[in-house]
Amino acid sequence: MEYRYHLAKYAGKTSRLTCPQCERSHCFTPYVDDANNLIDKTVGRCDHESSCGYHLTPSQYFQQHPEARPQGEDWRQAPAWLSEKRNTVPLPTGYLPEDLVAKTVRLNPVSNFLAFLYRIFDAGTVQMLVDRYRLGVTKDGAAIFYQIDQEGRIRTGKIIQYNPETGHRIKDAGVPVDWVHARLKKKGLLPESWSVRQCLFGEHLLAQYPDALVCLVEAEKTAVICSAFCPKFIWLATGGKTQLGDRLDVLKGRKVLVFPDIDAYAAWQEAFAKKPFLSVTFSDILEKEGTPEDRAAQIDIADWLLQWQGGGGVPSVPLVPERNTAQAAVTNPVLTEVARYFSPESLPEVAALIEDLDLEIISIIPPENV
Repeated sequence: MEYRYHLAKYAGKTSRLTCPQCERSHCFTPYVDDANNLIDKTVGRCDHESSCGYHLTPSQYFQQHPEARPQGEDWRQAPAWLSEKRNTVPLPTGYLPEDLVAKTVRLNPVSNFLAFLYRIFDAGTVQMLVDRYRLGVTKDGAAIFYQIDQEGRIRTGKIIQYNPETGHRIKDAGVPVDWVHARLKKKGLLPESWSVRQCLFGEHLLAQYPDALVCLVEAEKTAVICSAFCPKFIWLATGGKTQLGDRLDVLKGRKVLVFPDIDAYAAWQEAFAKKPFLSVTFSDILEKEGTPEDRAAQIDIADWLLQWQGGGGVPSVPLVPERNTAQAAVTNPVLTEVARYFSPESLPEVAALIEDLDLEIISIIPPENV
């Protein structure tokens, strides 16, 4: 374990360097020592986990450059900040003021993300999504994805700017992902001692719908779009490919269907194998049916749904043959996946049919065996 050096804490975009591999600016987190000194500009981790994935640790760097290894001291010793942290009482979790959050949850102005959603869904569906997830908006049209826990307390909010035409996140150097609590601290509206502890995006829905099937994805945008297509399921997001730590423990006791991004299937299976107390089933629809083009585009289940839906007039989504309404109820890929892994009564549409027609389940045959 590399104790003496640690990834630099975020202190604005100037604390992020240019990645030595993908050469994008303000996206590279360097390793620093106790005095905040860099080891080398190549030692660190790129924020673009999927498209770049560069990560050079201090250990790897010193193996490649033994002459650079600190002399006369144990470079693996725990840094002072870590030793102090172990001997102090953790700061209590901070929560955002409700009145400040409420001012941002609105339809005027329309965020660029909502503008994209209006291209795909009707106004009623968009309003449902805003209400369900408490989607916020900044003055410059960026979307705010609030992390609200099961008790309804607001931990923080991730601020992301989107292209209203394509729905893609704007990844220019001047438009980084930001956080509500960081902005409030800069304005003096939160004390510097305020401590954030993140939770799953959409976690508050677990308490609202205690019996619903949980579908887990990586990105907040993905959860929102999938919730529009399949609103009777709870759609939660980890917020990142590697954000699979303790925040997942809240899913204990729930049936969970996991939809990894097309490039994260193996990594997520490995991560969830370390949490045997969770009742998790993996969907392999993207792993099995994704094309080379899909892999190059690093699609997720929301992209797959948009392709199935026919693109929705979105230029960045390739069209597929049109499907009529009757077919849609049967061929929605998410509903098909649920039917593959869970009994029919787990599927709301099937459960309603069983109840309306007073049907009795005799046997369950997986679709691939029909």
